[in-house]
Amino acid sequence: MSEQQVALQELQELQKLIDVVAQLRSPENGCPWDLAQTPETLIPYVIEEAYEVVDAIKSGDKQAIIEELGDLLLQVVLQAQIASETAEFSLAEVAQGVTQKLIRRHPHVFGDKKVESMDEVEKNWENIKATEKGQTTITQKLSNKLIRYQRSLPPILAAMKISVKSAEAGLEWKNMDDVWAKFYEELEEFEQALAEETPARQQEELGDLLFAVVQVARWNNLDPSAGLQGTNQRLIQRVQKIEAVTNRPLTDYSSDELDSLWKQAKAEIAQGK
Repeated sequence: MSEQQVALQELQELQKLIDVVAQLRSPENGCPWDLAQTPETLIPYVIEEAYEVVDAIKSGDKQAIIEELGDLLLQVVLQAQIASETAEFSLAEVAQGVTQKLIRRHPHVFGDKKVESMDEVEKNWENIKATEKGQTTITQKLSNKLIRYQRSLPPILAAMKISVKSAEAGLEWKNMDDVWAKFYEELEEFEQALAEETPARQQEELGDLLFAVVQVARWNNLDPSAGLQGTNQRLIQRVQKIEAVTNRPLTDYSSDELDSLWKQAKAEIAQGK
């Protein structure tokens, strides 16, 4: 199949998806669930599908990747369909906007600018991005970047990005000893808040402690999100091991029995069983 035929097939399949979504949103004979959705009610699905795409990619399962990318694409098409019904914007505008942005931010590909490294590409990207917003990299406020990360990223990832950008601007500790000192300071304040403060203050101190953990991870070139994800996975594996050797609900077992089963499951996983 030629490149032109592949491109035609892709456009045809995309149009089928657009038509199906439009039918689902049809007031005459559409789906009640789809008709009830708004851009806001679909937010959880956008986040969920994005994470499922990541999980599929990590699994290396081709069919899973295809399926999850399709589910994420559906969210894009559905958002655009809802917006087009009130003439806010269309899918064409979405595609046009990102295409123009890519061309504008890659002058070394679509223009005559020369680059020598990845770092130079990233610097050009930031410069162009700042110019688009009527700023320069000199006048662009750090706080505006940090606000964007806080609003758009999951908390742990946002904390990492915020700390990286703050450090690049000079808001950084001198050495790892200072980082550890901050961690233990926040741990002590969290313990004190749990013993003496209101739930609101306890929540604040918990946030400070988690942010300090992110700093320890950053200074040691570790990914806190990946670390937590691994812990979650190991916990699930241990529960699966326990359930494989039990014949009644876990709530029917004593604490000592569950502790023994937990240790056994942990040991088996460590041994690769």
